[in-house]
Amino acid sequence: PAGMVLSVLVILLLSVLYEAVKMGKAVLLRRALLALPRSLSREALTEPHEGDAGPTQGRWFWYHVCQTLFHVVQVVLGYMVMLAVMSYNAWIFLGAIAGSALGYFL
Repeated sequence: PAGMVLSVLVILLLSVLYEAVKMGKAVLLRRALLALPRSLSREALTEPHEGDAGPTQGRWFWYHVCQTLFHVVQVVLGYMVMLAVMSYNAWIFLGAIAGSALGYFL
């Protein structure tokens, strides 16, 4: 019984973490879109304009790199939860559902 309770709690926490990563990815997307230069020409993306302070110049690229890493973590967590659910254990399935609901709520 203790092992089953621990397994359900781990799956619950993985599901909460999956939802948190999904939300973090959305926040990074919004920040990346705000950091994009107004013109998407090659010159605008590689060379700073006159009068630009430069802190947002090129920052959109690092937001995209972070988004990619968040996506990889999200896919790995999703597959881990899916594999746990595919054990066809009702308690683990309920733990994944409860964790997803709790993560989305938070």
